[in-house]
Amino acid sequence: MQAIEAIQIHKTYQNGKKVVTALQGIDLHVKRGELFGLIGPDGAGKTSLIRIIATLLLADKGQASLDGLDVVKEYKAIRRRIGYMPGKFSLYPDLTVEENLSFFATIFGTTVKENYALIKDIYQQIEPFKKRRAGNLSGGMKQKLALSCALIHRPSVLLLDEPTTGVDAVSRKEFWQMLKQLQREGITILVSTPYMDEAALCDRVALIQNGKIMRTDTPDNIVASFGEPLWSIGGASMHQLLQLLRDYPATKTVFPFGEVCHWTSKEADTDVDKLRIYLSKQGLGEIEIVSVSPGIEDVFMKLMLEHGA
Repeated sequence: MQAIEAIQIHKTYQNGKKVVTALQGIDLHVKRGELFGLIGPDGAGKTSLIRIIATLLLADKGQASLDGLDVVKEYKAIRRRIGYMPGKFSLYPDLTVEENLSFFATIFGTTVKENYALIKDIYQQIEPFKKRRAGNLSGGMKQKLALSCALIHRPSVLLLDEPTTGVDAVSRKEFWQMLKQLQREGITILVSTPYMDEAALCDRVALIQNGKIMRTDTPDNIVASFGEPLWSIGGASMHQLLQLLRDYPATKTVFPFGEVCHWTSKEADTDVDKLRIYLSKQGLGEIEIVSVSPGIEDVFMKLMLEHGA
């Protein structure tokens, strides 16, 4: 039995007279004990899908289940089995850290003491501030408190909607270390994120854009599917470089990546010297062309073109 199953999920929203399509025929299968990533930019449909699985939103069409329970017919049983952490901090800001934790434990008919072993490594990091109101915590500490509250009833499945958005790099790293530990405790984790670098930390990922899942596989297999040479090209003027590469006849794809462009060629045997001469003749200085290995983001951009996204 899969921990999470979604079959042909569709969801639209009414925005005035306009109908906005959030999900288009989504199929998702998450195995028990898996750390599964839902990877895509803002507006891709990640939150809508997680809210449907969490029984907080009804799909227009399709079926979804969690631990074999139907999200519509058996929503009460599902809510007792899941830990849910929304993208926006949603605990009570006027309650202290320990009051929030005790409150959520009480709601689920348990106590902090009963399940303290599960949250110990996380909660100990914020325990010195247990008398502080939740609204006065830093972003990283709010994140740890929210995760502790989501775990206090020992759920079988943890649903996390962009939990690392808006927190510093150190807190992001610590959070993923905590998720790995929770996975070792046997908890199934579905986590959404717009950060492509976090995809490599998951067992499997689904790349989602415009309400459609473009590919589902392990991070290594997704990267391996790129299947063609990739070049990193830099120059004195990023704007000029990008325009010149777009105009170059052999260009297949070109995308800006920080201070360089990632470029692929229509030609089987890329003539780098010819490209360098072209860029130089157009007045571009400080040209640097290097062969690089693709990453998840390169595959994502390629799939977007293939899907017309």
